[in-house]
Amino acid sequence: MRLNRTCALLFALTLLPVSSLCQTGPGTVPAGTPLAVTIERNAPMRSGETIRGRLLYPIYVDNRLLLPKATVVSGEVVALRSDHSRRVRALLGGDFTPFRTPVVHFTGIELADGSSVVFNSGTAADGAPIYRAVAPPTAKGGFVRREFDAGVSAVRSDIAIFTAPGKGDRLLQFVYGRLPYHPQRIEKGTSWIVETTASLNLPAQPAPPPAPQQLPVHKPRLWEERATPAAQVANDNGAWIVQANLEESLSSENSTKGQAIKAVVVEPIYATDHTLTVPQGATLLGAVTRVKPARLFGRTGVLSFSFSQLTLPNAETQTVETRLTGADSAAAVALNSEGQAQSKPQDKLAVPFILAVMAARPLDQDRGRAGAAGQTGRNAIGGAAGLGLVGTVVGLAGGSPYAAAGIGYWGAARAVYSRWIARGQKIAFAKDTRIIVETTPRRSAPIKPDPQP
Repeated sequence: MRLNRTCALLFALTLLPVSSLCQTGPGTVPAGTPLAVTIERNAPMRSGETIRGRLLYPIYVDNRLLLPKATVVSGEVVALRSDHSRRVRALLGGDFTPFRTPVVHFTGIELADGSSVVFNSGTAADGAPIYRAVAPPTAKGGFVRREFDAGVSAVRSDIAIFTAPGKGDRLLQFVYGRLPYHPQRIEKGTSWIVETTASLNLPAQPAPPPAPQQLPVHKPRLWEERATPAAQVANDNGAWIVQANLEESLSSENSTKGQAIKAVVVEPIYATDHTLTVPQGATLLGAVTRVKPARLFGRTGVLSFSFSQLTLPNAETQTVETRLTGADSAAAVALNSEGQAQSKPQDKLAVPFILAVMAARPLDQDRGRAGAAGQTGRNAIGGAAGLGLVGTVVGLAGGSPYAAAGIGYWGAARAVYSRWIARGQKIAFAKDTRIIVETTPRRSAPIKPDPQP
């Protein structure tokens, strides 16, 4: 009997280390920790609507994983704010929908074991789809090659509208957009960044499942984007791919050249021998190197910044050379091979040309088929180019080809103005924006902090 108990005890002791490896230990998420939450389904645009999202990035504390990526976060829409600028743009196109922006409040986290934890956070009203800009390899060629690559990128974006997943839903939303009034929704992929307002105690949890085995690399077709997400690695030669959050917002409109910037490392980096190389909580210090605000005639803003110092939590500081290789943004931002942020190239010809052709249809009376029915149909096409369904009804009811063509040319003129004359897109990165930086130590002695007087 005693022998059986001894064997059972020894068996339990041998299982203890294994069980400890199969879970994450308890920990506390400090107040002020940013949580990036995204929703995977469309939600109705109404106050009181339950919002169920997932973490875009894992949360580490003291170099330990506490909340894995895709952890479920729940909340609700607490208010709706009027989106005035979008309303004005929609009215000019015959859309009278009262567009609104949701204000969300997240209050619950669902853990891996099925339990829920209540946490406190502020509200967020700046939800938008997150675009991950990835810097391409070093560009080859001069100005002609760069312009060619920009044109190819714009064509790929146009083709993706008809080939990328979700094209049926995009077609439906396009039809909705032609109506004078249509329901509004919170689009899937909308993301918010909220900060915890109080510390959050988490119990031990089962370890997250291992990452799925990578599928064979798909060779992109001509019209598909060549984007390779950066991975978190630490090379033996001292080059790291660092995941960090910006400590303050940056903008091509408000930032100045030489402005000091700071980013906090949010995921620890380990060397190939599993030793900690860059701990979570280290800081990158740098400055804005180039900034140019958006200007008229479609000239977009330009923003570049780099980091020159990496400070570890133990106050050890070393000089580094960096290149921005990835960044999240609420707008379609592109990075060049040097890490400079600018707006993604867009096609400025296709949409104005199509609208101009549609606008000219009511004036086409040289085919010998200018019967009443044919002329009415051409009037409807011309009106639709300018004011959607409202323009179609006016074209059908008015009977005048010149009035229908005038409505159509109004739509073409709006398209030309927005793409060629209006101020270009500004470049902006909000506070707590996730950036990916390739960091290499310089061949110089680390900069030591000044001694305290």
